[in-house]
Amino acid sequence: MFLNAWLPLILLSGATLQPLLQAGDLGRAQYVGGTVSALSGKPAGRITLEEYVLTVVGKGIALTVPYQKINTIEYGQRVSRRYAEAILVSPMLLLAKKRKHFLTVGFSDEEGRQQAAVFELNKNAVRALLAGLEAKTGRRVEFQDNDARKSGKG
Repeated sequence: MFLNAWLPLILLSGATLQPLLQAGDLGRAQYVGGTVSALSGKPAGRITLEEYVLTVVGKGIALTVPYQKINTIEYGQRVSRRYAEAILVSPMLLLAKKRKHFLTVGFSDEEGRQQAAVFELNKNAVRALLAGLEAKTGRRVEFQDNDARKSGKG
């Protein structure tokens, strides 16, 4: 009886989420380094897996990379303690770790030169992005260490 009451709501919510899932928008990505000369500073945008291309578009950033041009995919993390928060708020925050998630994409540009772009990702987008990139490019993700492997694969 409980399931019968909630089933229409579950089906309705699934129907409204479907266009969002198909769009491939995986959240915020900030360019933090690489060899792409058109990008300077640390611009941020939305990272999206389109049908044939990986795109990162936002204020100050517009990067489109066809999947067949991608030749390396690497994922890593940087883990640090929350020292400033521990000093300002509570020493208990020293027990908490702060993780930053990084994706490095290596690709060939239009002139055939090797390029690399490093993005800091939203932690909620990591697994979906890595799985999508592996499926669309046919390349395996390289992990920097075992912690990154656990976080990226689940």
